[in-house]
Amino acid sequence: MTDSEVPDGFERHFKTSGFTDPWEPLYSKRAPRKLILGVHIANAHCNSRGFAHGGLISALADNSMGLSAGEALREEGRSDVGGLVTVSLNTDFIGSAQIGQWLEVDTHFVKTGGSLCFTAALVLAGGEPVARSSATFKIIKARQAG
Repeated sequence: MTDSEVPDGFERHFKTSGFTDPWEPLYSKRAPRKLILGVHIANAHCNSRGFAHGGLISALADNSMGLSAGEALREEGRSDVGGLVTVSLNTDFIGSAQIGQWLEVDTHFVKTGGSLCFTAALVLAGGEPVARSSATFKIIKARQAG
């Protein structure tokens, strides 16, 4: 897929890791209190049945919700946050994503607290829901200089 086939507002995702390298190119779009992830489903994303693997969907949902919680905390001016770690992750599969479809993870709920963040996301393929996910993240306090 080429960058010209990516929906408006999405750019190459700014975070990379060895874990997500096989799924590239990944795309992201910033919005208030969230970060939306997207990818064109290809062979490397699929299970033996030929549709997007649940592990891929869960991992992208975890990533999108965690980054969205971070965006919300930044917008709230929380300078005490050093990072976030996943405490729990739940994904319900309600459809399937096929090769060639645009898969998008849109976090639609972020509730921040003193030590935890709660999130929920909807995963769409070709504009249709294929999964819903929720997660809780532990806020890791930033190290204080001194």
